Amino acid sequence: METKIFTEKLSEAAKLIAAGELVAVPTETVYGLAGNGLDAAAVEKIYEVKGRPEVKPVSLMVPGAAAMTKYCEAVPKQAKYLAEKFWPGPLTIVLRAKDTVPEIVRAGGETVALRCPDHPMTLELLKKAKLPLAAPSANPSGAESPKTARQVMDYFDGKIAAVIDGGRCGIGTESTIIDMSSAPYKILRRGALSEESIRSALAERLTVIGITGGTGCGKTTALRLLEKKGAMIIDCDALYHEMLETNAEMLGEIDRVFPGSVTDGKLDRKSLGAVVFSNEAALEDLNAVTHHYIGLEVQRLLEDWAMQGGALAAIDAIALIESGLGERCRAVIGVIADKTTRIERIMKRDGISCEYAMMRVNAQYPNEYFEANCKYILRNDGSEKDFEKECNKLFKEVLKNG
Repeated sequence: METKIFTEKLSEAAKLIAAGELVAVPTETVYGLAGNGLDAAAVEKIYEVKGRPEVKPVSLMVPGAAAMTKYCEAVPKQAKYLAEKFWPGPLTIVLRAKDTVPEIVRAGGETVALRCPDHPMTLELLKKAKLPLAAPSANPSGAESPKTARQVMDYFDGKIAAVIDGGRCGIGTESTIIDMSSAPYKILRRGALSEESIRSALAERLTVIGITGGTGCGKTTALRLLEKKGAMIIDCDALYHEMLETNAEMLGEIDRVFPGSVTDGKLDRKSLGAVVFSNEAALEDLNAVTHHYIGLEVQRLLEDWAMQGGALAAIDAIALIESGLGERCRAVIGVIADKTTRIERIMKRDGISCEYAMMRVNAQYPNEYFEANCKYILRNDGSEKDFEKECNKLFKEVLKNG
């Protein structure tokens, strides 16, 4: 067989694909060995030419995210979002396959891997062929993945129908593979696209609601209702106290800013409090440190939740606005109540005196602060049942666009 080299006239290459032949194609990572992904006989040729074990499935190259629902079932919104963000590009997404995908492509399994290559010639071929391309790397199994058409010819001259010479591949590293056929999502192969980029992108897609307000206002009730709707709840106050025991980096930074405030890995709260609570500038310095590290930990938790397949999260923080966490939220909701009502609730809840409850309420922001800085306000001066109705009404409005 004479192996043709194409630098243009991709219509002829498309005809070869449709006829069941194999054509090596360029991508932004490495060259791929492509055949009609819906033709079991063509895919069989790929296995034979590469010497690839048939227990290993092959991926399908597609022209864009729209192909997901054409060849896959139960495609999660998160997969569509990653495709829209990173395709064309070095990301392969594994999903549940429809029966139209040949069993040999799936290696007998129930999933198929899709990839949209970032190379103009291969994208043009996909459009002309109007077929998905089964396309593992264009090398004998175990050999180095080729980055040039010349390397492909060295491997397969006379064994395949053609090579599309698209120049040297720019990245030279295989695509990253993520399995999104079920949750939690799993990185199966680390490649050209970083795992951090994927995690961050999925977290960006989360619907995050911020809940803030003073003690005794009813934040716990609002958060409980969000949890019933499937939200992960991040309690920043609890998170901060946990980090004081576990986050050596944060403690080290506190000790750098306030020398002697950390001893044997433990924060001396009394000595630190003596400094910051009598000095506004010092308190601002402490908040700058803690807000930074809490922000990093919140981001990690959101990314973990997104990789679990989560779609909704809520952040509970008294300092939601000034910490900058509110900017991460789709909606910032301030929960407020009359001062007298709050004092009565705190006394009953915590078993404390009226004077102590009043002192705690007076030490926090007034209702006007939340009214001025929050997009939405939930007032909770009545019964818990009435407040729950107001919460659900507002949450429905905030979440209606998903």
